Amino acid sequence: MRPDEMREKAIDLFLKRMHCSQVLAMVGQEKLGLNDPSVIKALGAFGGGIGGTGNICGALVGAASVIGSLYSRSNLEEKENPRMWNATKLVMKHFEELTAQHGGINCCQIARVNWMDRDQVKDFYGNPESRRRHCIEVVGETARALGELLDQEAERMAAKEAEKNEAK
Repeated sequence: MRPDEMREKAIDLFLKRMHCSQVLAMVGQEKLGLNDPSVIKALGAFGGGIGGTGNICGALVGAASVIGSLYSRSNLEEKENPRMWNATKLVMKHFEELTAQHGGINCCQIARVNWMDRDQVKDFYGNPESRRRHCIEVVGETARALGELLDQEAERMAAKEAEKNEAK
C-alpha cells in the first residue's frame, strides 16, 4: 500500500467512526502485512486522547504502535531492534510539526472537544464545520507520513541485507 493510499484509507476508516489510534494501526499493519485484531481492539482505549481525557492524540499512539510492531519484541527471548527508537522519534517529529498549528500534540488541542460533554461530541461528529476536519487532516497526514517512513525503513533494511549478502 502506497503512502497516499494509506492516507485515503485512514480518512475513510476515521469517517466511519473508528478511533484515530485504531485507524493508524490498521493501515500500518496492512502495509506491513500484519493482521492483529487484538492490537486494534486495545488501541480503542486511546481514542479521544486516552479514554476521552484529551491527552496525547491517538493518531500518534497508533503510528508509534506500528513502529513497535516492526522493531520491538513480544517476549524476553526476542531481541529488540534499536532502530525502533530513531524511527519513533521521526514519527514524533513529524507529528509535532503537523500539529504545531493546533497548539500541540494533545487531542484537546487538536479536536478541542470535551469528550465528556455529549453536546460537544454530537457537534464534533454531526457538524461538517466542526474541529473534526482538523482531526481528519491529522489522521490522513499521519498515515501518509507513516507510510513514507515505513517505505524508507524497508529500503534501509533491503540495502543492509544486500550488503550482508555481498559480504558472503
